[in-house]
Amino acid sequence: MGGARSDLAAVQKAAGDSTVIALEEHSDRSSVTALLGASPAEDLTRYPAMRWVHSTAAGVDGWLRPGVLPEHVILTSAAGNGAIPLAEHALMLMLMLSRDAPRWARAQERHDWERRTHGELAGARLGILGYGNSGEDLARKALACHMEVTALRRRGSAAHDGEVRIVHGDDGLRELLRTSDMLVVTAPLTVETAGMIGAEQIALLPPGACIVVISRGGIVDESALVDALRSGHLGGAGIDAHAVEPLPPDSPLWEAPNAIVTPHNAATTAGTAARGRAIMLENVDRRVRGEQLHNVVDRAAGY
Repeated sequence: MGGARSDLAAVQKAAGDSTVIALEEHSDRSSVTALLGASPAEDLTRYPAMRWVHSTAAGVDGWLRPGVLPEHVILTSAAGNGAIPLAEHALMLMLMLSRDAPRWARAQERHDWERRTHGELAGARLGILGYGNSGEDLARKALACHMEVTALRRRGSAAHDGEVRIVHGDDGLRELLRTSDMLVVTAPLTVETAGMIGAEQIALLPPGACIVVISRGGIVDESALVDALRSGHLGGAGIDAHAVEPLPPDSPLWEAPNAIVTPHNAATTAGTAARGRAIMLENVDRRVRGEQLHNVVDRAAGY
């Protein structure tokens, strides 16, 4: 097995009699059967015995590009490790947008005691695009803020999850858009979700609605987003995940009206790292015991 050097002792303990190595210290990769924390840029043809790859990131779209991962190799991920801070970040961006918090920051720079009427989240309608780990955690936080919550789930048929209304399919997406004062994108980037929110979909949002993206860039058409911000149809946007990263200096998102840009930084916390490490070690233990691994990626679904 290959593992990150700082985790070698813990991985070795979980792996029992299996041999754990730091790949940078070994040139012979012919007997390596599992990679922990590998990059999609890794040339897997160098690992003829490879049977399992564990991504220390929750998003695995890079691994699923054609020709990257042989069909016989099981792929698992750290899905769920960043759900809490992602939901917190989405809530922060929603609060900042509803109150136009950047305006207070600008007033502070001017030493200007600028009091004004602003919005609140209570009573606002939240639409969550993708009801996975971070979407579910965000829903709980939003309900605590007295928001009405609707979520799009691509699988299943349930109409409710507690107080959360669940919609499905293309009709559900259109309904979600028409009834969302805040639209938060928490879905993974897949063949199905790439480009899902374009100009046509943004136009379905109520005038003054806001879009927040915390999962992956490429789901929302950024050109259409900027156009809607400039026209005033959208009241604001909070974007942590971008189609091109780092966001180019000449991207119009930097200066788009009422846009808040953060550098794909929402889940960069010690807690995220600790939860990801726990998922990895649990999977090592499960593999040694011959048990079903956690977070096995469904290649057809893309997550």
